[in-house]
Amino acid sequence: MPPNLRKHVDPNAPVPLRMMAAKSLVPLNPSDMLGALYMLTFDPDANVRETAAKTSAALPERILGSALRDEGVQPPVLGYFLGLLKDKEAYAEMLVLNSETPDDAVSAVASSCSPKVAEIISQNQLRLLRNEDIIRNLCANPGVPASLVDSICDFAVRSGLVLADVPAMQAARVRIYGPQAAAAPPDPGPTAEEVLQELGTEAQSEDAAPMEEGKRLTLAQRIMKMSIAEKIKLGTLGNKEARSALIRDTNKLVCVAVIRSPRITDGEVLACAANRAINEDVLRVIYNNREWTKMQKVKLALVKNPKVPLTVTMKFLNTLRDAELKDLSRDKNVPAAVQSFAKKLHEKKTAPKKEAGK
Repeated sequence: MPPNLRKHVDPNAPVPLRMMAAKSLVPLNPSDMLGALYMLTFDPDANVRETAAKTSAALPERILGSALRDEGVQPPVLGYFLGLLKDKEAYAEMLVLNSETPDDAVSAVASSCSPKVAEIISQNQLRLLRNEDIIRNLCANPGVPASLVDSICDFAVRSGLVLADVPAMQAARVRIYGPQAAAAPPDPGPTAEEVLQELGTEAQSEDAAPMEEGKRLTLAQRIMKMSIAEKIKLGTLGNKEARSALIRDTNKLVCVAVIRSPRITDGEVLACAANRAINEDVLRVIYNNREWTKMQKVKLALVKNPKVPLTVTMKFLNTLRDAELKDLSRDKNVPAAVQSFAKKLHEKKTAPKKEAGK
C-alpha cells in the first residue's frame, strides 16, 4: 500500500480516517483496496470492523474482477475473500484459480462448492497433493459428480496418496491395483515426515552447515523411493538441501512445489532462473512473480535463459540498464534474438546521449 495511504489502516490513526477506507472511499488500486479492507476487519473499533466486512461483501465487479486474479495479493487476504464470496460462483472460480490462495481456504469451500468450482479445484494437481483435506472434502461434497471424484482419486492413488478414511480412495486403489490392493495396499515408500526425522534438525534448518556427503547420499536415496505426494510435502517442508535435490525431479509438480515453497530463498530463486536445465514450469512461476522480478539479478538471469519465452524476455530487456544491454549485445551465450534486440535497444538508448555530447 502506498505510504501516504497507510494512515487509513493504522490502528492509531483517527477513526474517521480508518472509516473512510472501510467504506472504500480512499483512492486505492483494487488489490490494495482488498488488503486494506482485510486489515480493517481486525480494527480495534467495532464499527470500522463491521463496515469493512460489509464493504468487502459488496465490492463491485470492476474491483473484484481485477484483484481476485492478482497473484500479488497476500494469501491471507485471498483466503478471507474466498470464505466471504464462496457462494458467488464467478468470484469463487477466480480465487481457486489464483495459485496464491491458501490451500486451507480452498479446502474449506471444497465440501460445499458447485460442480464447476470443484472441477477447477481438481485441475490444480499440486494443491490436491499438497493438502489432503481438499481431496477428502471434494469426495464428501454431494454435488461433485461421481466421475470427477473417480478421476481425482485415481490421480491421487497413482501419485502415492493413501487416505484410508476415504472410501472413494480405496475404490480407486482397487481399480488401479486390483482386488488384492484392498487388503494390502502397496508400500508408498518413505514419507516426508520420516525423512525429516531421520535427518534430524539439519533437514529443517536453513542455517545448518552443508550436509556431509554420506547424509546427502542418504537423502538422495530416500527421495528416489518417495511417492510424488511425499516429495511435494518434503519440497514444501524441507530445507535447502532437500529443495536442491527435488528441484531437479522429473515430475513438474514436484519442481513447482519446491519453487512455491514458503521457505524458498532469493538465492535459490536466482539459481533456478539461471539454470538452463530447469523445468519450464519453474521458470514460469519465477517470471510471473512480481516480487522476484523486481530483483535485477533475477531479471538478468531470466533474459539469458533460452527456456524463457521471447515475449517475456523482451519485456524484461526494456527495463535493463545501458551497461547490461551492452554486455548482452556482446554475449555469445544468449539466444541470437535476445542479443540482437539488446544491441538495438542499447543503440537507441545511447544515441541521444552521443548527439547531446557533440
